[in-house]
Amino acid sequence: MNRMNFKVMLAGHSQKPAGWRNGPYTHRFHSLWLITKGKATFVLNGSSYTAEPGKLFSLPPGMIVERINEGEGPIEFFFVRFAYAVAAYEEDGSWTLESDRELPFPLSGSYAITNIPPLLNTFEGIMKLMKHRGQIVQMRQRILFLEILTQIISDLRSQAVTGHTNTMIESTIDYMVNHYAENMTVEELAAMAGMSSSHYSRLFKKYVSASPIHYLTQLRMDRAKELLILSDYKLKAVAQSIGYEDELYFSRLFKKFTGQSPSQYAKTHKAAPNS
Repeated sequence: MNRMNFKVMLAGHSQKPAGWRNGPYTHRFHSLWLITKGKATFVLNGSSYTAEPGKLFSLPPGMIVERINEGEGPIEFFFVRFAYAVAAYEEDGSWTLESDRELPFPLSGSYAITNIPPLLNTFEGIMKLMKHRGQIVQMRQRILFLEILTQIISDLRSQAVTGHTNTMIESTIDYMVNHYAENMTVEELAAMAGMSSSHYSRLFKKYVSASPIHYLTQLRMDRAKELLILSDYKLKAVAQSIGYEDELYFSRLFKKFTGQSPSQYAKTHKAAPNS
């Protein structure tokens, strides 16, 4: 987008009543629509999307569009219609000029925005400027439109980073579940997730409400409970099977987590013969 020079053609706020239907038609402009109220169905090139607060739609020229408000109330949205040309840009000390056809607008379709208030404020600001004229006003419109694009891209990137982070945390959880009996450290788990130990620990606790070591220990204690109830393993064998060589340490840890010693737990929970 840094290579594009934008011009705002029209901006405003629209409200469409229940039962409203528009299209299908071929869209003729570059447009952004930000839904602020209500619920409707927007069909873009044959694919249906729910239009509700927080949804952003980016439409290029040539897209086949149909909008249907089957709800009981109105659908409301901000809109900006814009055009752009590719400007000359500098890269590695040389200037380049591309044609419009070589650089399509990068957003197309439906997007969910998580941080709505700042984007609403910027849409409102650019709408108010449409009541005025002059070169300074046009410059302010471009600045606000670039702010809209910046807010959208930042929001989408933040979502992508969050999604990737959650995936990496999940991968370490899967590793712990499958390898709980092995020795592992927070540093090793963090390395698997591609993070520093402190950052990994902070995100892990935010994700599962427990530290990595506490979560691993809980996995081990849950497995120990199963072995104590369902097997005749000696205490040392139970401890070793879940990753503890020292059975006394295991006993203290087990009592800390369950409130009972391993022998007490087994006696309390083991089913009586022929029961």
